[in-house]
Amino acid sequence: MIDLHTSYLGLTLRSPLVASAGPLSQDLDNVRRMEDAGLAAVVLHSLFEEQIELESNTLDRFLSGSAESYAEALTYFPDMSTYNIGPDGYLEHLRRLKQAVRIPVIGSLNGISTGGWTRYAELIEEAGADALELNIYYLPTNPEVTGAQIEREYVELVRQVRAGLHIPVAVKLNPYFSSIPHMARQLDEAGANGLVLFNRFYQPDFDLESLEVVPALTLSSPYELLLRLHWVALLYGHLRADLAITGGVHSAAEVLKSMMAGARVAMMTSCLLKNGIPHARYIEQELCRWMEEHEYESIRQMQGSMSYQCVSDATAFERANYMKVLSSGSRNEPRP
Repeated sequence: MIDLHTSYLGLTLRSPLVASAGPLSQDLDNVRRMEDAGLAAVVLHSLFEEQIELESNTLDRFLSGSAESYAEALTYFPDMSTYNIGPDGYLEHLRRLKQAVRIPVIGSLNGISTGGWTRYAELIEEAGADALELNIYYLPTNPEVTGAQIEREYVELVRQVRAGLHIPVAVKLNPYFSSIPHMARQLDEAGANGLVLFNRFYQPDFDLESLEVVPALTLSSPYELLLRLHWVALLYGHLRADLAITGGVHSAAEVLKSMMAGARVAMMTSCLLKNGIPHARYIEQELCRWMEEHEYESIRQMQGSMSYQCVSDATAFERANYMKVLSSGSRNEPRP
């Protein structure tokens, strides 16, 4: 009998398949369907910092001040009074989910500053969340702000949120730090129980007809998994925090690779949006089939088996492999 059990953030999960933060979790029936399809936990859609600010009547003042300098600024913000659900609605939705499903429900906060975050992190815990994911989504645009300053903000935010909670806290990172291992270690020391690699920045596009900057949403592809595998494999064994992969998980193959790199769970949303929630059950079946064919008895048996510290040739993760790839590419070019 194949054992798919894993642990993440101190939670024992029936499998490593977890629904990442996304629009599907806004509907209670969808979360029930996720549980029925075999997903072991669900990360709720994020409660945005802007929604918290709106409740305290600070967002309007912020936007009004920005609009004088940036006339288009207001167009980038949805109507926060109706977007998604407000802070109180978010907490009520969480309470209802905890009564409706047996799988762990992980809350999600999206923003960068402290203050309201700390208070709402505690309210999310009171509402029954089994853990909290901090989705720190910050795009620096001021050339006077240094990378060191940004890192300090991340670490201080995690430290303050962690100090006020009893439930585990995961941090969803972006891949753009100059030293990901150093940043990961700082967050680990600040009390993060898990690191989720990586957040996807949604870049705006240019509309050539209207000559406007417009929002653009592209679902993930399996190709995006490679970056995540690389860094999880490098970080595995060097942190107390659990590692999770999100972005590019669309099949059992991506789940297996994630586990072998050293992740505890593989999170998915895009593949559920593309193929439907029941697709998770198919992924689980393929996962078991592959493990049986290759004589794996459990998920724990493979976790970290392809990490930096476990592979026979660690240069595959280093600069030597970069040169090897370029060399092999040049040999494959057709001759004139």
